[in-house]
Amino acid sequence: MHRKPRMSRRAFWATAAATLVAAGGVAAGTAIAGGEPSPRRRAGEGELRGMWLATVVNRDWPSKSGLTAAEQRAELLAHLDTAVDRRLNAVIFQVRPSADALWPSPYEPWSQYLTGTQGKDPGWDPLGTAVEEAHARGLELHAWFNPYRVAVHADPSRLVASHPARQNPDWVVPYGGKLYYNPGIPAVRAFVEKAMLDAVRRYAVDAVHFDDYFYPYPVAGQVFDDDAAYDRYGAGFPNRAAWRRDNIDLLVRETAAQIKAVRPGTQFGISPFGVWRNAATDDRGSDTRAGVQTYDDLHADTRKWVQENWIDYIVPQLYWNIGFSAADYAKLVPWWAETARGSGTRLYLGEALYKAGDPAQPAAWQDPAELSAHLTLARDFPEARGHVFFSAKEVGLDKIGAMARVVADHYQRPAEPPRRRNRG
Repeated sequence: MHRKPRMSRRAFWATAAATLVAAGGVAAGTAIAGGEPSPRRRAGEGELRGMWLATVVNRDWPSKSGLTAAEQRAELLAHLDTAVDRRLNAVIFQVRPSADALWPSPYEPWSQYLTGTQGKDPGWDPLGTAVEEAHARGLELHAWFNPYRVAVHADPSRLVASHPARQNPDWVVPYGGKLYYNPGIPAVRAFVEKAMLDAVRRYAVDAVHFDDYFYPYPVAGQVFDDDAAYDRYGAGFPNRAAWRRDNIDLLVRETAAQIKAVRPGTQFGISPFGVWRNAATDDRGSDTRAGVQTYDDLHADTRKWVQENWIDYIVPQLYWNIGFSAADYAKLVPWWAETARGSGTRLYLGEALYKAGDPAQPAAWQDPAELSAHLTLARDFPEARGHVFFSAKEVGLDKIGAMARVVADHYQRPAEPPRRRNRG
């Protein structure tokens, strides 16, 4: 397969900027819409243009388990090339989908999504390759970890015998047909932090990224059984919900501190479900009527993480169309902008590209212009520093041309990602 010549990211962006200046264009880092500079962002501030590359259940990559190492590698590089072709500048690569690893981890088994067999060496290093090849293309590589999901089934005997969940069965809670590590056990939190930070020690990833799974999404009629942990560790909290939120707060704060210690300058970002709380629940919440609220249901106080500047960036998953009654994109963007204002935490917006052209979705998602309208709306909010698209498969396939419309309307020129900064 043809290998593109390698170029440092600094050289890549310097070349892009020089090309734009020579052509009479704008500096790299300025958003483009209809060929004009965006009024919301000063040149040089940067703009994140990302895509999630999901590996759980072979969602985006590999296309199926059991491919040869060469086939897996070729597919991975094709996704990176697609990101460049779409003028994106960051790939958020899921490297620990279910208490496993897409690198040679000393703590957890190789992911089954590579070979079809958990623990089987695929014969190459996907994360190491992704970092090297992304950087060669001028892309940031954000390593995406799911902290607590152990399996998308509920049978511990299907895990490889050496799996930490089998070695420590008291760490595991079955819930909703899946297996989870119990966030309320300090030893669990210490272990998952160690397992995730191993990748940061080994590779020059640009960021550590968590998605929206902390405590699991509620399942009707089922109880997440953490009674023993609450009895042992919950003293001093007014109720179980407050204790659970503290457990997740500790995960976030401890991970942030360890990233800074292990590889200073590496970012830490989180992409939560898009509604913190509805205004009917809390007058500080958004004008929404969402069926899930991260504060109450996932025990993730995402608003606090932003305002306390515990993380470098947040990407709320605003997976609804403009005008959607229960959760209107046009109402959530200003809420998140206000939440991030003055915090030092950068705000990016998670976009539901996967809904575009899906006949099961509302009529707005059948219009190729819906996503482009999201970016146009967000330009009015200087706190919104970019967008991330779910996910890589749709960025490439682009069923109804929604991504092509975004590129034509907003990504006519390359853009450098926002500059890193050190947390205080």
